[in-house]
Amino acid sequence: MALLFICEGEDPTEWETALRTEIPDLDFRVWPENVGNPDDIDIVLTWQPPRALLASFPNLKAILSLAAGIEHILRDPELPPGVPIARLIDPGLQTGMLEFVTMEVLRHHRRASEYQDQHRTGDWKLLRQTLSRDRRIGILGLGHLGAACGEMLTRFGFPVSGWARSQKDIPGIKSYTGEDGLFSLLEQTDILVCLLPLTPDTEDILDATTLGALPRGAALINAARGKHIVDDDLIEALDSGHLSGATLDVFRTEPLPGDHPFWSHPKITLYPHAAAWTLPESAAPVIADNIRRAYHGEELYGRIDVRRGY
Repeated sequence: MALLFICEGEDPTEWETALRTEIPDLDFRVWPENVGNPDDIDIVLTWQPPRALLASFPNLKAILSLAAGIEHILRDPELPPGVPIARLIDPGLQTGMLEFVTMEVLRHHRRASEYQDQHRTGDWKLLRQTLSRDRRIGILGLGHLGAACGEMLTRFGFPVSGWARSQKDIPGIKSYTGEDGLFSLLEQTDILVCLLPLTPDTEDILDATTLGALPRGAALINAARGKHIVDDDLIEALDSGHLSGATLDVFRTEPLPGDHPFWSHPKITLYPHAAAWTLPESAAPVIADNIRRAYHGEELYGRIDVRRGY
């Protein structure tokens, strides 16, 4: 029985050490240099596997994502049928996302970018503050990351609403679903946080129509996937003054091309997909638990529905 690590550009040494701390006799192999007999591979741990590669392992018991997202796996048209796939539900990644979303919500709430502009021009001027109870937060996506971020923001006194595929019962968060629910949320949101999974239904969801449904002066934070946003529509919303600012951590093409207008836009704060990292020391216990579950034929923690795409 063997686990194959597939993640180009990632040093597997830390992962091997962390996982063998949890499972000392784990047969840890690395693609492409140490695959061995493909028939031996029971479990794949991966980020962005090459097309058709997973289908070359006939005895797979599980495909484990190295991230919370799984679209990088589902985009493979030759994905082996019937093999369970699990997203990574990692406490360290969740903490990182909580920190990032909270930081950026507070930055927009307290008008930090405007103060930074005044700093550069030597302009000493107080900007009017808004009480947290009067700053409405909307979260797109109420999975484990979205729900955790929403619960955290309620502690600051923000009124928080969320939109998801199905109705959610989360204390302190008003839940919306469906197209009508989406626009109801947008119309009463001052800071919009996108934490949606990327599926055919959510791609390009933040376009001229949905961004235009936000109140004038609203701000956007996208820490989900770049393909949720229609880039030109966002720039138009910022340039027209309809949106006051945007924080972007994810992009259609990564790394973001050097000539992309996001780099130089004065109302955009840009991060290089840095909101929340998957760290071996935090993720290894969760991954090891799923390895054991796979070997024992048990349900994987974080298993996704391939038909829904998340």
